[in-house]
Amino acid sequence: MFADKLTKLLGIEHPIIQGGMAWVSDASLAAAVSEAGGLGVLAAGNAPTEWVKDEIIKIQKATKKPFAVNVMLLSPYAEEIADLLIKMNVKVVITGAGDPSKYLKKWQENGIKVLPVVASSALAKRMQRSGCDAVIAEGGEAGGHIGKINTMTLIPVVRDAVSIPVVAAGGIADGRGILAAKALGADGVQIGTRFIVAKECTVHPNYKAKILKAKDIDTVATGQHTGHPVRVIKNKLARTLEKLPQNEAGLTEFEEKSKGALYRAAVEGDMETGSIMAGQCAALVKEEMTVKEIIADLINDYTNVLNKVLKND
Repeated sequence: MFADKLTKLLGIEHPIIQGGMAWVSDASLAAAVSEAGGLGVLAAGNAPTEWVKDEIIKIQKATKKPFAVNVMLLSPYAEEIADLLIKMNVKVVITGAGDPSKYLKKWQENGIKVLPVVASSALAKRMQRSGCDAVIAEGGEAGGHIGKINTMTLIPVVRDAVSIPVVAAGGIADGRGILAAKALGADGVQIGTRFIVAKECTVHPNYKAKILKAKDIDTVATGQHTGHPVRVIKNKLARTLEKLPQNEAGLTEFEEKSKGALYRAAVEGDMETGSIMAGQCAALVKEEMTVKEIIADLINDYTNVLNKVLKND
């Protein structure tokens, strides 16, 4: 599919990384993706250290292949989890919501590859200078917390800015998206939304149903005025958040209504007051499959699309 720059770096078969989605990307999903030849990712989110430890143990029992842990650096448990990953012999870390530089030396001294998520070329260059092994450039089409630049522009500007591997993320759910990412200069892709409907994904069935029914106009980026927008599928909560005044009182109410909203959607199945984080590519996701079937379908679709392009069909 791609040159082997990323696959060699991570020790994986296919240049496909599963997105780290809090309360969605648990041991069951991560282990299945790694077993199928991609890089499975456990999302630590704001979960306690003991929960992360237990999930890592589950993954290590289920697969001997590489997997990653996504560490949200703003988590109150980030310091503890940073040390836990060394003790648990995790080989790949993906970071978000902060600068991983303070942990970089000890992680890499213990053989851990570090891939921060970036939303601009300037941040990508800073991560390369810090010594990170690769970057995941995530466009605004992605689900959850997003940046301001869309994938079509972000990938080539990041590719031009750094020499380390670049992973494209945001709006990719099929072979067409993978081929586009390659054409834009990416060394691999990160896919989140499509894996939400994997049979091995333990997210609430109501959440999966929302993904499968989504149309191209069904997502919205909430919280633009907060400086930390989040892409979700439209529902009662999203409409309420959009109507809040853009002042201090509105920001306080935004934070109160958003607290625990992802858990309500992903774990409890609340589709009205929960936060149904999903990318715009949810409109391309039409069927629940096993992880193995999803990855095989992505590869086959990519090959078919590439052949059509080469034949000018």
